Amino acid sequence: MKKDFDSDINEFSQIADQAAGSLKVVRTDSSNLNIVRAELPSDDDSADGSLRPKMLDEFLGQKEIKENLSVFIQAARERREPLDHLFLIGPPGLGKTTLAEITAHELGADFKVTSAPALDKPKDLAGILSTISPGTVFFIDEIHRLKPAIEEMLYIAMEDFELDWVIGQGAAARTVRIPIPKFTLVGATTKAGMVSKPLQTRFGIIQRFNFYTHEELASIIKRSAAILNTKIDDDAALLMARSSRGTPRVANRVLRRMRDFAQFYGDGRITLKITQDGLKKLQIDSLGLEHYDREILLSIIRNFGGGPVGAETLAISIGEAQDTLEDYYEPYLIQCGLIQRTPRGRIVTAKAYEHLGLDYKAKDSGSQPSLFD
Repeated sequence: MKKDFDSDINEFSQIADQAAGSLKVVRTDSSNLNIVRAELPSDDDSADGSLRPKMLDEFLGQKEIKENLSVFIQAARERREPLDHLFLIGPPGLGKTTLAEITAHELGADFKVTSAPALDKPKDLAGILSTISPGTVFFIDEIHRLKPAIEEMLYIAMEDFELDWVIGQGAAARTVRIPIPKFTLVGATTKAGMVSKPLQTRFGIIQRFNFYTHEELASIIKRSAAILNTKIDDDAALLMARSSRGTPRVANRVLRRMRDFAQFYGDGRITLKITQDGLKKLQIDSLGLEHYDREILLSIIRNFGGGPVGAETLAISIGEAQDTLEDYYEPYLIQCGLIQRTPRGRIVTAKAYEHLGLDYKAKDSGSQPSLFD
């Protein structure tokens, strides 16, 4: 019987070694990149490793998250235990991956990273977890995209630090429970509502990221400029911050482009004038809107009298898919208070008219038919 069990374990180990090669981060094509869209990867993002802080003291912004995490990490270190599993929620580009890596540095632990789409089969997860060292910080990006079978295996791994592995087939099949080292899972998602409740409840620490203030982004830009050996004026940094959609990833992209303009048109120093001209050439305005954002607003104003207009009709008018409109363009326009979603469609606000330099004429709501007319 022991011989059979050892054979099963050897079989599991061979599969695990083969599967361990699946540890990678999925990158999508970036040929159609928009600088201000943090959800779309850029070739420049791969160079951001040098700009990423390594310790909590270097991480700018997200003050409450930093303070809480500092306490949890210090307590875990004093107890010489792995940190509780950590769940990070927030829009793309706000620093979830960076904070996960900082957590590993602060704990003095190994850091392994993958993304949910890279985990295709349970053996992929088994291969990773069976080869980690004790205390490892294991980061899964886009965790809301985990397949059900992998998620079920992850439940036991998170709670009991064991893996259930099925050996054999049919009537001869049996389950072998394999112990694994204690680890800290860090899950990140931009869509918390798509993460199942059973998975959410297994995280001991849940932190939500907020968009950064202009002042915080300006500090991040100046820090990044120093690392890139680029001189920058304070007013130029603040203008870039206002154009970065509250997102450090976008701020660093804009900084790199302004550095190029400063090198080509000036002496390498990023001034307010260089920044103003550079943003104009990139068609990025002071709210971080790019060409297509303004086209959406102008289409509603010029073609539909400021709205209301349905999403499908609006998408056709600007030549974009409805999903693209709703997932990539509308959220930021709504966040800025430039459009409103109503039961009858999208409406451009007075703030949008003002931003575009157009005269706003309030509509007589009494002349509009009600939803039930």
